[in-house]
Amino acid sequence: MQRRKLGRSGLEIAPIVFGGNVFGWTADEGTSFALLDAFVASGFNCIDTADVYSRWAPGHTGGESETIIGKWLKRRGKRDDVIIATKVGSDMGDGKKGLAGAYIARAVEDSLRRLQTDYIDLYQEHFDDEATPVEETMAAFAKLVQAGKVRVLGASNITPARLRASQAAAGSGPRYETLQPHYNLVERAGYERDYEALATELGMGVIPYWSLAAGFLTGKYRSEADLGKSPRGGGVKKYLTPAALGVIAALDDIAAGLHATPAQVALAWLIARPSVTAPIASATTVAQWHDIAKAVDLKLSPEAVKKLDAASA
Repeated sequence: MQRRKLGRSGLEIAPIVFGGNVFGWTADEGTSFALLDAFVASGFNCIDTADVYSRWAPGHTGGESETIIGKWLKRRGKRDDVIIATKVGSDMGDGKKGLAGAYIARAVEDSLRRLQTDYIDLYQEHFDDEATPVEETMAAFAKLVQAGKVRVLGASNITPARLRASQAAAGSGPRYETLQPHYNLVERAGYERDYEALATELGMGVIPYWSLAAGFLTGKYRSEADLGKSPRGGGVKKYLTPAALGVIAALDDIAAGLHATPAQVALAWLIARPSVTAPIASATTVAQWHDIAKAVDLKLSPEAVKKLDAASA
């Protein structure tokens, strides 16, 4: 399995990151363990989660995904051959949110406890906290790196100006090595206009989330009648437009010619994007994961890329 460097850090990851938002939500503990086992057995190594996953689900308080990953890590006993990425900053309730230094210091301890590990490979700010100076946030993150609790820092959901200011505030100390943007074939404009050149300039690794547009790019949802197929269906309704369905048509056509699936083609397009390190994708069954994993071996012709670029422009 090929490996790609995460920014200027020493970390290297396979070309797809597993999205851990499903753990403890749409995948129970047993299924989550099976998914993680299959993921690693397939030659992949980076798992992305967040402290807040899955607080949105009825009866959940956050931390469910990290807790399951922690149990899996303890059972597996091979910590060093996986890259664990988690996040801080989302609203955990009871005033627990943001990127103030004191809060980061407390939140990381909670994540370490749930993950049952003494270090986090990639610790990312989940949502920027504009009420906190970037100097305070970066200093707090630097302390975690210096203490050995975090190896590498990353950013997500931050304005270009605040990202640039954060990197400047880091000085010669630990800086953000990765960017986690919202980017896929039906959500191109924001990243390509505002972040792609900046991430390249700053030498940052890019690990896009919602790579399959909440499942829309799998071709599973083609009309409102399909929205009830999964708990995520409600978030797909916005994509049921002529333009987005045109992207699905292009994916169908290319997938048929390659004996592949639309999901594989959509991920292969991201993997082939020069600025992208590895897209984040999730699955709720082992069969789904094995389907997704085939994307790394899919080579899109220049004509196929051109067709997808035109359909999704």
